[in-house]
Amino acid sequence: MGSQTLQILRQGVWAALSGGWYYDPHQATFVNALHLYLWLFLLGLPFTLYMALPSSMIIVAVYCPVIAAVFIVLKMVNYRLHRALDAGEVVDRNANEFTDQRARAEQGNCSTRRKDSNGPSDPGGGIEMSEFIREATPPVGCSSRNSYAGLDPSNQIGSGSSRLGTAATIKGDTDTAKTSDDISLSLGQSSSLCKEGSEEQDLATDRKLFRLVSNDSFISIQPSLSSCGQDLPRDCSDKIRLNRLLTIDTDLLEQQDIDLSPDLAATYGPTEDAAQKVKHYYRFWILPQLWIGINFDRLTLLALFDRNREILENVLAVILAILVAFLGSILLIQGFFRDIWVFQFCLVIASCQYSLLKSVQPDSSSPRHGHNRIIAYSRPVYFCLCCGLIWLLDYGSRNLTTTKFKLYGITFTNPLVLISARDLVIVFTLCFPIVFFIGLLPQVNTFVMYLCEQLDIHIFGGNATTSLLAALYSFICSIVAVALLYGLCYGALKDSWDGQHIPVLFSVFCGLLVAVSYHLSRQSSDPSVLFSLMQSKIFPKTEEKNPEDPLSEVKDPLPEKLRNSVSERLQSDLVVCIVIGVLYFAIHVSTAFTVLQPALKYVLYALVGFVGFITHYVLPQVRKQLPWHCFSRPLLKTVEYNQYEVRNAATVMWFEKLHVWLLFMEKNIIYPLIVLNELSSSAETIASPKKLDTELGALMITIAGLKLLRSSFSSPTYQYITVVFTVLFFKIDYEAFSETMLLDLFFMSILFNKLWELLYKLQFVYTYIAPWQITWGSAFHAFAQPFAVPHSAMLFVQAAVSAFFSTPLNPFLGSAIFITSYVRPVKFWERDYNTKRVDHSNTRLASQLDRNPGSDDNNLNSIFYEHLTRSLQHSLCGDLLLGRWGNYSTGDCFILASDYLNALVHLIEIGNGLVTFQLRGLEFRGTYCQQREVEAITEGVEEDEGFCCCEPGHIPHVLSFNAAFSQRWLAWEVIVTKYILEGYSITDNSAASMLQVFDLRKVLTTYYVKGIIYYVTTSSKLEEWLANETMQEGLRLCADRNYVDVDPTFNPNIDEDYDHRLAGISRESFCVIYLNWIEYCSSRRAKPLDVDKDSSLVTLCYGLCVLGRRALGTASHHMSSNLESFLYGLHALFKGDFRISSIRDEWIFADMELLRKVVVPGIRMSIKLHQDHFTSPDEYDDPTVLYEAIVSHEKNLVIAHEGDPAWRSAVLANSPSLLALRHVMDDGTNEYKIIMLNRRYLSFRVIKVNKECVRGLWAGQQQELVFLRNRNPERGSIQNAKQALRNMINSSCDQPIGYPIFVSPLTTSYSDSHEQLKEILGGPISLGNIRNFIVSTWHRLRKGCGAGCNSGGNIEDSDAGGGTSCTSNNATIANDPHSTVSQGSTGNPGQGSGAGLHPPVTSYPPALGTSHSSHSVQSSLVRQSPARASVASQSSYCYSSRHSSLRMSTTGFVPCRRSSTSQISLRNLPSSIQSRLSMVNQMEPSGQSGVACVHQGLPSSSSSSQSIPACKHHTLVGFLGTDGGQSSAPDAPPGNTLSPANNAHAKKGEVIYRVQIVDPSQILDGINLSKRKELQWPDEGIRLKAGRNSWKDWSPQEGMEGHVIHRWVPCSRDPGTRSHIDKTVLLVQIDDKYVTVVETGVLELGAEV
Repeated sequence: MGSQTLQILRQGVWAALSGGWYYDPHQATFVNALHLYLWLFLLGLPFTLYMALPSSMIIVAVYCPVIAAVFIVLKMVNYRLHRALDAGEVVDRNANEFTDQRARAEQGNCSTRRKDSNGPSDPGGGIEMSEFIREATPPVGCSSRNSYAGLDPSNQIGSGSSRLGTAATIKGDTDTAKTSDDISLSLGQSSSLCKEGSEEQDLATDRKLFRLVSNDSFISIQPSLSSCGQDLPRDCSDKIRLNRLLTIDTDLLEQQDIDLSPDLAATYGPTEDAAQKVKHYYRFWILPQLWIGINFDRLTLLALFDRNREILENVLAVILAILVAFLGSILLIQGFFRDIWVFQFCLVIASCQYSLLKSVQPDSSSPRHGHNRIIAYSRPVYFCLCCGLIWLLDYGSRNLTTTKFKLYGITFTNPLVLISARDLVIVFTLCFPIVFFIGLLPQVNTFVMYLCEQLDIHIFGGNATTSLLAALYSFICSIVAVALLYGLCYGALKDSWDGQHIPVLFSVFCGLLVAVSYHLSRQSSDPSVLFSLMQSKIFPKTEEKNPEDPLSEVKDPLPEKLRNSVSERLQSDLVVCIVIGVLYFAIHVSTAFTVLQPALKYVLYALVGFVGFITHYVLPQVRKQLPWHCFSRPLLKTVEYNQYEVRNAATVMWFEKLHVWLLFMEKNIIYPLIVLNELSSSAETIASPKKLDTELGALMITIAGLKLLRSSFSSPTYQYITVVFTVLFFKIDYEAFSETMLLDLFFMSILFNKLWELLYKLQFVYTYIAPWQITWGSAFHAFAQPFAVPHSAMLFVQAAVSAFFSTPLNPFLGSAIFITSYVRPVKFWERDYNTKRVDHSNTRLASQLDRNPGSDDNNLNSIFYEHLTRSLQHSLCGDLLLGRWGNYSTGDCFILASDYLNALVHLIEIGNGLVTFQLRGLEFRGTYCQQREVEAITEGVEEDEGFCCCEPGHIPHVLSFNAAFSQRWLAWEVIVTKYILEGYSITDNSAASMLQVFDLRKVLTTYYVKGIIYYVTTSSKLEEWLANETMQEGLRLCADRNYVDVDPTFNPNIDEDYDHRLAGISRESFCVIYLNWIEYCSSRRAKPLDVDKDSSLVTLCYGLCVLGRRALGTASHHMSSNLESFLYGLHALFKGDFRISSIRDEWIFADMELLRKVVVPGIRMSIKLHQDHFTSPDEYDDPTVLYEAIVSHEKNLVIAHEGDPAWRSAVLANSPSLLALRHVMDDGTNEYKIIMLNRRYLSFRVIKVNKECVRGLWAGQQQELVFLRNRNPERGSIQNAKQALRNMINSSCDQPIGYPIFVSPLTTSYSDSHEQLKEILGGPISLGNIRNFIVSTWHRLRKGCGAGCNSGGNIEDSDAGGGTSCTSNNATIANDPHSTVSQGSTGNPGQGSGAGLHPPVTSYPPALGTSHSSHSVQSSLVRQSPARASVASQSSYCYSSRHSSLRMSTTGFVPCRRSSTSQISLRNLPSSIQSRLSMVNQMEPSGQSGVACVHQGLPSSSSSSQSIPACKHHTLVGFLGTDGGQSSAPDAPPGNTLSPANNAHAKKGEVIYRVQIVDPSQILDGINLSKRKELQWPDEGIRLKAGRNSWKDWSPQEGMEGHVIHRWVPCSRDPGTRSHIDKTVLLVQIDDKYVTVVETGVLELGAEV
């Protein structure tokens, strides 16, 4: 504890005060000395120049270049050294060569041989290199911390040669153990540096070649000689030794032991240990022919200076250092500082410059652990801003214009105001050390984001932002909007005004102001989705999918959904903005705001007060769980309130509809009228010379109007309070202080925003430190509690200041002492931390197979919070508008609590119809403290009967006194207890208990084998596999009838087909057990295969089943009898880890699809079948039942490993059910669970938490863990505090500060995706929707009018189409596919009783070979159906439906009616068509079928005025398609007759049309078996097939298409077509299935001809 405290004092407190300099005992003396001297230089240089030179620009001219030179040199050297460590050559040099040279020197051998540059001792030339080259810094063990800086302990001058030349190096007497920061620079040249002969040379003065050695903060410049043929003179050695003494070489002052590694000690002799030491250094090239050897590691370099990775960072640092020097020297010479404050200011300058070299890490305002590159620029940037502000304020105070700007009695152009502001900034600048120590200023990017967001919210009425880019984008959009509107406002104010006349240009300005405000309020601040939409429209990308990639099919649907939502909103705004702009322009230009004064404004004030009070106070209170903290249950309850388990979506209540309409009227009608009213009454006054003049007045009017309108559209929750208070304050109390109502509302809206924030802070403080609910988490809390009481006044001041700047007020170490943190945006966290789920898509294959990463519960359970985020993205905005979460505003925090899910939802951006939020999911199995707080928010208080110290009880449905009192002293409140949201229920069963006994394992193995057989027989590649020669060769032995596999992994206890006589699994025993199943599976194929005992299919199944069980045994380590091993192997196969260990199974490599598509699904399906076995043990003995069960599970159940990306994709795609086998290795547990997920509606409790409580606790945790480095896992600040939910809030921080298992990205929810809200207000208004609405309305009118004109008819008859009318006209048409001529289709005679009901379809080409007149008639009668693009032309059909008005727009024809006289003239038809029509008319009375019509002669017709009834339009279309009398179909065979169904259909004369199922709930799947016989069926065979009794495992789904073959109409006179309900019922054929469905459940796609 003491060492940690000292570290905080050194590295935290002292470094924050000095700007980064502190004494680090863990570093060498050289590092600390260099830091000290550098800091003193930066401090003393400006102070010395100021004291020595006169106050003139000479100081600037000297100071700035010196600083520039120092920083350029330091930054360039630092950058180049880091690059050398990154990409430089790592060289290992053995000292053995120097020992040999020393021995030769002692023998007087002057000649030294040059080593061959290509010899074995010098591979590649130069100094001997190691066998490996490192790409980065070598490990610590290989760095200079454990090496010896290249010093030779022999203390002799050795010779060595490089690839460029030779270099002699001087070694120390001995190696030292403390050389972590030694710096050795050896320089080599290509030429000899030693004179020839015996000429002596003073090496101490030789500057051609030197070596710089740094040891414990001393610098020794030592000469180096190249190899030459002469002995080194004795006096030269003495001079070298003298030089080393003069430089205080510690190698000569103390001898230390040499610690060699054991391997080196074993390799070399003990007498030569030091000489045999291997040295490491980096070869750093200065010039192409010049290099330096660097003998130190990256840790040493990082201890010296911070690293700047990019050149731009170095340039920025140099520019900031020069700018700090320039601005600081300017302020010094201008005399802003005197006496001791000059030194203080120089100290501030030095701290700002020093932080660019060695910054404070971690800083008190750093949001992250580790090195923060951005925080180094904070001090110089803020210093430059403050210095610039000081200079500007001083300049303004001395050069004021005569124009006075005065508001609310304060003259802002008064020099005294500017001078006071300048002095305040000067004091703030001098306090920089204290300011940065406390952490009052954030890092630069956070400050820019905060500043843009605050200006946009309070000045322009914008929303909170989600990133720095979003903040800049939103701020720029606001500036552009103001600039565009300013011109109109300025032009209108320049026009003439009078009491009863407002310029038209000002009305245009007002209309555009409302439209622009509406559009800006509906746009998200994050432009990424908008840019993505634009990119997809302008530059669409075609993604090439790799079929071999299993992740190619996994696609996140959310980005496309967001783009569609943004596109719909933009299309809607295009229409709505024009409409509301014109509407409000018309209202304003009508002089309503001038003529109706002053009564209009008071009516509007009263209306906004009443509507706001009801909408935002009364309704939310009566819907709360504890209204006014007095009642024990809601006064307005939902349908789901008393339901134990909710099975459907939440029901829309009447008060929810009332809330939506009141909110809509408030923000779209009342507030715009109020703002326009104030604009009209205040504009002239504001722009008058007495106030702000025209230029400034126009700007203020534009900004104020934009702010008030945007904030009203976006978040009108508390606007009514602001309006009512402003009216009462400035109209009744202090009318003299009013600066027009428009400006009053503008400034009061800003003030009220800060007052609400102050109120929340005070509520948090008082709740947190209330004496009767103190929860001390540590001894420090008990110590701090009494000391905080005398500082209550200071606490209130802190709360006011923090509310003004929107900064969190955090409890210090979780105690009762509160301090102000630095400013933050609403988003709060600077990092975009998102949970990255560990699965097979982002982990290495080896780790998946061996270590199984991500197998902990937290990682696996995070998917449920991700699905919850998607559900909220779909419904959150709509639920907020429906009032289901109560009142809400920007920055609010809510907790969603369910049985196992506990998530904190942070609302960040709230716009008009959009909400951006972030969800933070907590652990399923939380800590003890978390469980106590979860109990607090889930337990009820209805049973509390206390009143002070006694228990007298309470009034029914009313809280007791104690309960009501305790609820008022909480930082949270329960909003609703039954919030319905779609999610997954989780059930887990222990796999060990389900497989404990051998019989249960035998059942699993049996289902495993049957699953393999099922998947291989149902595969589309079965024929290919059976024909594969490689597989046939591999399975050749298995084809033998007497073959038996005696692998020891087979066990009679778990293999049902185990042959005890042969001690293995024989082909015969396999066929005895599984041949029946193989035969059944083969019979279900479209083309059954031969399945006798000797067939190739049985051989393939046998081989696969043996392979699958052998793989299971191999994964179980051949210990299947052991439960733990069996589960291990089962899990390995479940996740796809198959190890083919036997040579007999290598045939599987011929096609790996057998493993991926057959064996893996088989083992996964066996687990589900084994689970079903417990509910009905004998049910799956029937092959039919088992087969249908597997088919059903394949359709409705996703079985996958939780690490498979397909699992996440299935969850996010809302799959109905999922199953997985989970292996949990967490906290010492090692268990296997079968996880089952079922999608259903979950019930959550919604708890609203004081947002200032959340911000304060988050800020406290960040400061405690990052700056104060408190790593205690049981620290007092995370202990449970039920009144503030301290543990839950602190655990939701970003990791590693908190420990949430899931943190979602910032997600935007749009109101357009909420279906219930769309039913109330309608969907988005776009041009396409308007067109559809007009067409639908027109056809409804035509249908209604047509039904009213029928004699004795009703609208249901007209809806029924040709059901009765065509019968009355006796129109018949042949529908038998064997005999149809006009349709020209053929049928399949082998389709059973329903074969004749397949629809005939003919595609006609555009040019039919007819005359122009006939083609024009066809074009006028037949229109292309947009829903069926494959059909070139379609006929009309003689019925319509009031439920599907688009049917008429597809064909353009009126319905057939009994009394209809709708006729089409044949005057322009060709004679051939007229003759055919005459033939049909002649054949109709005879009652003959259409087949007989073909064989009749075509009588001539000369009637040009002959007409066609509307019911026979389809007949005309058929003739037009077969012009010229040529039939496109062959004649029907003799004796062909129609089925009863066709007869019934032919009597109606209807054209068959297709439909699509859109609502499966409208399907009548049991009507065919009803004993009441409500419907008369066209055919008994169809009735037996039109229900679930015949469908078996098949069921009609949404999106399926089929054709209608029969209709039952309400009130029909024909019993065969009469519906038993008041809706039309359709009989639809889908493939070979028949479905009875109500007409409202289908979408009609058009007629088929």
